[in-house]
Formats: sequence, C-alpha cells, structure tokens
Amino acid sequence: VVSMAAGVPLAVLEGNVPPQVAVVRVMPNTPALVGAGAFAVSPGKSVTTEALHFVKEMLGTMGLVVEVTEEQMDAATGLSGSGPAFAAVMIEAMADGGVRAGLPRSVALNLSAQTVLGTAQMVLERQVHPAALKDMVASPGGTTAAGLAALERHGLRAAALEAVVAAAQRSKEMTEQALSKKK
Repeated sequence: VVSMAAGVPLAVLEGNVPPQVAVVRVMPNTPALVGAGAFAVSPGKSVTTEALHFVKEMLGTMGLVVEVTEEQMDAATGLSGSGPAFAAVMIEAMADGGVRAGLPRSVALNLSAQTVLGTAQMVLERQVHPAALKDMVASPGGTTAAGLAALERHGLRAAALEAVVAAAQRSKEMTEQALSKKK
C-alpha cells in the first residue's frame, strides 16, 4: 500500500491492513505533474528492500525521491509538499515586480518562472550551494546587491523559513489528530 495522505502516519495506515501488508508513506508535490516532483518516502515495518526499491523507482519517473524517517515526514510535508505554493508566490511576486518596472505581464511571468527554474537546476545538477549562486550574481554596489538588501529589509528569508515551519507544524497536528482517532 502506498499512501499519499497528508498527516496520516504509518501507525494508522498499518493498523488498517493485515500485518504482512507492506505500507509506504509518501509525500508528493504538484511538480510531479510535469516530471519534476519531489517525493519523501517512509517505509513501514513490513516493507522489503525490493518493495521499497520498486516504489522509489516508480516515483522516480516523476522526480526526485528521498527516503526519510516517519519522524521527518511532517518536515518533508512542510517543505516539499507545501513548497510549490511558496515558490509560486515568489514567482508571482517577482513577475509583479517586473511589471511594475515596465515589462509586459507575459514577459515578466516567463522571465520570473524561467529564472527560478534555472536556478533550481543549477542547485540540483551542479550541486552549487544557493549562497554561492547568490555570490556569482551579486557584485559590490550592483543591482543584485540592491535587490538583496530590499529582500532582507522586508524579511523574505525569515518569511520563507517560517512558512515551512508553520506548514510542518500543521502536518504534525494532523498526524497527532490521526493518531488520537486510532486509539
């Protein structure tokens, strides 16, 4: 059994199937629709190495797959499960800035989305740390330095961090609710 139900822990899932049935908990995200998803998987007690390999291989056709512990699943939900919405807000905000600075909406949106996509590809494919990427673009006293200062002034980093933590906390609450119903 492969479950993609947010906030439903392995203990609840395994409690609803015979003991010999293998259960894998998965947190997908919407970019899987275009083959660029991020999946966190957590195997249950009866999952064999072969079964887990099969699930990872199947999900791998739609994106990145990482194995996490059951205890880490709420954090994965807050980050990659909710993350596409956070990234979409950033893309939208950058596009709005492009429009405000004089670009047509369609051009601003395409430039914004492609910029985020390309940056993410550099992090993943070239294994470049985001701070190094930032330093590659930001020259002293330049346009990027001015923009980065504005992001810091307005708390983008703290807001993004808190968004992930809030989503993870909500996932934890849902998990605790599911466990309390089981009892």
